[in-house]
Amino acid sequence: MNKVIEVKHPLVTHKLSIMRNKETSTSEFRQLTFEITSLLTFEATKHFEMESVKISTPVCDTQNQKCSGKKPAVISILRAGNGMLEGMLSVMPSARVGFVGLERDEKTLEPRQYYYKVPQNMDERNVIVVDPMLATGGSAVSALNLLKKENPKSITFVCLVAAPEGIKALQTAHQNVDIVVASIDEKLNKNGYIVPGLGDAGDRIFGTLKKEK
Repeated sequence: MNKVIEVKHPLVTHKLSIMRNKETSTSEFRQLTFEITSLLTFEATKHFEMESVKISTPVCDTQNQKCSGKKPAVISILRAGNGMLEGMLSVMPSARVGFVGLERDEKTLEPRQYYYKVPQNMDERNVIVVDPMLATGGSAVSALNLLKKENPKSITFVCLVAAPEGIKALQTAHQNVDIVVASIDEKLNKNGYIVPGLGDAGDRIFGTLKKEK
């Protein structure tokens, strides 16, 4: 069974509390998304393999460790996932980037792919999938279904907040995908929003709230 890692760090909790406030501005919400994602990146990459290398410091020659293999791939689930990319890339600037676009089919109510572009050699890369919210889990499961066809070395799903229902759905469908999350919230409400949640993270990141002036 996959691991669910809730990052209970004081800085993460503090920043997330500010994000939850409905009065938090778009610019501040966006900046906090960047900051929290940067912190979550450290937990999401703990399993990366290392190799020994010889280097010369100003004092002496020495053996040190560096990440081995191909550069990791960060995959954004459009559109809200794009708000987390900068935070990931601030820690892993050489990572490759891909995108999965999904939208709900109005007839079947199931996620439908409208865009898919990922780096080459995915079978040699560790993959981190980002999306701020894990609510019902439908989009995450569908995105992972597509990505697993690439046979990556590993997949880790990173989000800001998750509902228990979404975690269960992802665990059931993808038992070898670990989840790294800033907060496991209480539940989903009747409209499918995470409680207490963040509201619509995509709208808050990109400033597309209907009532915003």
